[in-house]
Amino acid sequence: MKKSIYTSSLALLLIGTLLTGCEDFLKETNRQAISIPSSRENAESFNQLLNYIYEISRDNTTRYAPDMLYVLEDLGTDIVTRSSPLTGTDAINDYVDMNASNYVMQVYWANQYQIIAAANTLLENADLIDGVEEGLKSRGVGEAKFFRAWSYFKLVENYGGVPIVTAPITTAKSDFTRAEEQEVYDLIVSDLNDAINTVDENPEVYGTVSKDAARHLLSKVLLTRGYKSFAAPDDYERAISLAEMVIANHPLEPTFAAVVDIENQRNDEVIFSYLFGSESSSVGWGNTKHLLYKFEYFNYSGLERGTLYQNGIGRMPTPYFFNMFDPEDTRNEETLRYVMYADVAEDGLEVGDTAIYFPKTAWSQARIDSKPYTVINPDEYLVNDGVTNVHFPMFKKFDDPGAPFVYANERALGDRDMIMMRGAEAYLIAAEAAFQNNDLDAAATYLNTVRSRAGLTTPLTATDIDITLILEERARELIGEVNRWMDLKRTGTLVSRVLEYNPHAALNNAISDKNRLRPIPQSEIDASGNSISQNPGY
Repeated sequence: MKKSIYTSSLALLLIGTLLTGCEDFLKETNRQAISIPSSRENAESFNQLLNYIYEISRDNTTRYAPDMLYVLEDLGTDIVTRSSPLTGTDAINDYVDMNASNYVMQVYWANQYQIIAAANTLLENADLIDGVEEGLKSRGVGEAKFFRAWSYFKLVENYGGVPIVTAPITTAKSDFTRAEEQEVYDLIVSDLNDAINTVDENPEVYGTVSKDAARHLLSKVLLTRGYKSFAAPDDYERAISLAEMVIANHPLEPTFAAVVDIENQRNDEVIFSYLFGSESSSVGWGNTKHLLYKFEYFNYSGLERGTLYQNGIGRMPTPYFFNMFDPEDTRNEETLRYVMYADVAEDGLEVGDTAIYFPKTAWSQARIDSKPYTVINPDEYLVNDGVTNVHFPMFKKFDDPGAPFVYANERALGDRDMIMMRGAEAYLIAAEAAFQNNDLDAAATYLNTVRSRAGLTTPLTATDIDITLILEERARELIGEVNRWMDLKRTGTLVSRVLEYNPHAALNNAISDKNRLRPIPQSEIDASGNSISQNPGY
């Protein structure tokens, strides 16, 4: 039976967050009948406040609105595109008419400030709640700062400088202004340094923020800041040092298959996960990762809506991603499903027979015609075949057998852990920081460790290393796990790689340098009385 730290869902009074509507912006809402003053008399209130930060952080990661799942993380990048033929337009993927009124921009902004508000409420009241044991208080404050830093990191990379709010807002306020990016980064780094100093090295409860989780996030923050005009001189060195500490404590699993095995999801490589569990009190909306990168397979003979292959949420890997793997790279077979087996007897197929096969190299039409099952060649993934608009090797990396077949606006109820940080990324962060620090030999060593685990035995040398290779290695290892848009934005390759490798975006040719920042939600600008300014070009 899974243990979960998400067992208390009591949301105490959280006053003060930047909301998306003008009316709601000024409204103070008591989400339960318990107020902060009365809760200060009960030491358990501290745990409830802390658990709420975890709960809201998890829920705002796995679900923030129907059809918006993870769209600001992977859609419109070089490795993920919309699941449709090469026609039409889309604001997020194709960058056509991306504007300040796009709803997803408002939801994402509001969700991050909701997490920040929850963290601020704990931080403001930590010393005022009676009877809280000092060790618990110190750890909880560090955990709250970790989540606040994580949300500000997402905000500053997506929107640029944003309003800094570090305390609950107890009176109506609208005159927010945007801080400079450097100021936001200063707060992020300060919060994470505090977290490293106060959270547990090895928490007793699985799923709790550890020092290594804070080190890992800080190493990524410093790597990202290292590219900027206000970088500290030692950002890359510190990023490497922190990553090395994480690597020492979170060694790679022996095989990539072991990493993605649902029976082995709490292994040493994992640094931090969001937990769900199968109990209604803990699962919430449920993990939704198993819905990533699927098509309507159930329209083909021998297949039906089921609890293994699952439903999709409207996105697919790009042809570039499918062609990214060397033949011996074991991550290919462990990430993608090239054969689908019949789960219903139909049209001459029996249960267990091959129903759809995706050859990695094209078959001749004669060979295809000789088979009783559907064969889809690589150049046909985006071509309507009269059954579905698109069809491609679906993801199996996040399989969650038994989770119900649902649509994006329904509770996913996936109970698999959502791994947010693991040791392989620490190697890749160190490799990129070493490359940026002109230590190409070290970069090659970090990359070779990850690649050799995947079965790639020919070692890279210093002369092989460039940012393209590093980004490709991140894609093969981490697709669906980390924010690819932020990877491209960080490395200054967003526009060029999207135009080169995202077929829908290339068709519309609308992305430009302005898209290295998202538009500030217009509702926020309006609610602030225009004291919040818009990003250039929107």
